[in-house]
Amino acid sequence: MPPADVLIYTRTAGYRHDSIPHGAATLTELAAGLGLTADVTEDPAAFRTDGLAHRAAVVLLSTTGTVLTDEGRTAFEAYLRAGGALLAVHAAANAEPDWPFYGALLGTRFAGHPEIQPGRVLVEAPAHPATAPLPAAWTWTDEWYDFTSDPRSGGVRVLARADESAYRGGTHGADHPLVWSRRIDRGRFLFTALGHAPEAYRDPAFRAHLSGALAWLTGAAPEGEAPAPPPLTG
Repeated sequence: MPPADVLIYTRTAGYRHDSIPHGAATLTELAAGLGLTADVTEDPAAFRTDGLAHRAAVVLLSTTGTVLTDEGRTAFEAYLRAGGALLAVHAAANAEPDWPFYGALLGTRFAGHPEIQPGRVLVEAPAHPATAPLPAAWTWTDEWYDFTSDPRSGGVRVLARADESAYRGGTHGADHPLVWSRRIDRGRFLFTALGHAPEAYRDPAFRAHLSGALAWLTGAAPEGEAPAPPPLTG
């Protein structure tokens, strides 16, 4: 049997979010809406050259800690550089802490978050498929992730940021990226810090956000306004 078009990877070696099964089911449905099949796994053996070759995209869904083997890292990097795509969701910012390539791809690392509370997402790229479905100022409840550095300095294109005046405990100030994308040689990468709670995956706006991300990653939707930043190299 040929591999599914989208690989949804849910392995954790640290904190495990209760929302993972809800997210996996939602992403499977959204992939089907784009004409793609999907499968869900926690098996690191899925990250082999032959297992990744026909993937339209890979999703790291709130993966935490070291979740890949050395061989899997090598195959995954080669897949991305050769034209693959990666959607990293929420706690995927806390995955693979000892893999320099992944840290460079992400552009930063997870640092912490205040308590779950309502806040506001400010869209910077209203024409990008991942953020086009969202209002310019979107009221949302989540863990408002802080990061060890500003990912803009790592060359990403920020699609949306947090409005720290709308919640308590933010540490970045006026520029607090939450959603961003980048090119990696011929491949594509998109990270969203949102998606902590199970109910998030029933929300129409959040589902549209994820669907747009998958559409851009798999080439089903154009990039939208503004040129992409230079691809990650090295």
